[in-house]
Amino acid sequence: MGISAWYMDSSDEDQRDPHQLDPNQPVSAEELQRLGVFHWELNADIYENDPELEKIRKEQGYSYMDIITIHKDTLPNYEDKLKMFFEEHLHLDDEIRYILDGQSYFDVRGKDERWIRISMSKGDLITLPAGIYHRFTLDHTNYTKAMRLFVGEPVWKAYNRPADDSHIRKKYLDFLQDS
Repeated sequence: MGISAWYMDSSDEDQRDPHQLDPNQPVSAEELQRLGVFHWELNADIYENDPELEKIRKEQGYSYMDIITIHKDTLPNYEDKLKMFFEEHLHLDDEIRYILDGQSYFDVRGKDERWIRISMSKGDLITLPAGIYHRFTLDHTNYTKAMRLFVGEPVWKAYNRPADDSHIRKKYLDFLQDS
């Protein structure tokens, strides 16, 4: 099926809406890779014993893993968490998420500061590079189950924008200039 991504409109309507422009302006997997965003499609039905996932984890050094279910019945402080996930932020480490069930969106800032919405569904594994401004939200299904992967110990700290003076942001901007 392939990843689906597009430039977003500037509407303040419900964050769970697709927010596509009219006409839609798709963003290719190659364009995302130039931003440092990478994607794999895996079989989420066999994630516990998937040799392909094991291979990726080994190659990338993803030693830590946990699973989060984002739904009003399973996530304490659901509404507050959704608001927090949707605040524009960056991390000092890559963000790696594997959608095991449901659907969601990751929004990332393109080179021109425009938002790019990446639609995620069951079987999609994505890596967002350290230093990229991004945010996360559910779509109207209001449900996703995701594996969170890390190199080493998990670091949950998010640095809300503006964090332009951080060393990791500067390192990411240098990467963008070279790509």
